[in-house]
Amino acid sequence: MLAREFSDQDLDRLVDLFNAYRVFYKKASDLQAAREFITQRLEKEDSKIYVCEDNEGKIIGFTQLYPLFSSTRMKKLWLLNDLFVDENGRGQGASKLLIDKAKELAKSTDACGVMLETGKTNHIGNNLYPRTGFVKNEGSNFYEWSV
Repeated sequence: MLAREFSDQDLDRLVDLFNAYRVFYKKASDLQAAREFITQRLEKEDSKIYVCEDNEGKIIGFTQLYPLFSSTRMKKLWLLNDLFVDENGRGQGASKLLIDKAKELAKSTDACGVMLETGKTNHIGNNLYPRTGFVKNEGSNFYEWSV
């Protein structure tokens, strides 16, 4: 199994996985919008995407990170916004490989860290992230304003 940076040849499979990821989070399936969103992120170079291949070379998962900045630490901070592994590829270590890529990105860009958010009912993620070195921030409240 291998995790690597996304390449243009991966677009069709990434769109399928991204759409499945959105459906997992109770959003309507929309392959065309998924393609447009991913294409915009790549064209504008405002995210980093890594994919994970199984032993046969099939892409089974991805992660997408967005750059943020920490004013108090005066450094870049990466938001691990998306992490998804196809149902058939789970339990093989793909998520861990993708998280390792996120950590490598943070180190190589001299960032102060990687942050993420996951749903309280995402039992897989809530078990995975502490096992990969993430610490739940109990000292902060997360607020959101939506249009």
